Amino acid sequence: QVQLVESGGGLVQAGGSLRLSCAASGRTFSSNAMGWFRQAPGKEREFVAGLSRSSGITYYADSVKGRFTISSDNGKNTVYLQMNSLKPEDTAVYYCAGRVSNGDLRAPNAYGYWGQGTQVTVSS
Repeated sequence: QVQLVESGGGLVQAGGSLRLSCAASGRTFSSNAMGWFRQAPGKEREFVAGLSRSSGITYYADSVKGRFTISSDNGKNTVYLQMNSLKPEDTAVYYCAGRVSNGDLRAPNAYGYWGQGTQVTVSS
């Protein structure tokens, strides 16, 4: 059983920064990509950032490009999301996920492992 545990969420003022962490544990973690998604109240879960574990290529939603950075520490089986210049519209529950298929890295249904989520609230 693989577990993904997010941490690092919280309340921050607009313009501030947060770093989210996602630690994987359990049996050998074999996801080929890691992703961060978010879901605001009343909205669908949306892609934020992704990282191919084989190529190291990163992908971002247009809304966060230039402000957020996804990275990983493979030795620790941990993926991070550095969020800078936060805006009130970034407020959401943030989830990390591990992809086990070759589906679209930006699509939630390509991912087989999910964390429980961590709340990020950005005040204006």
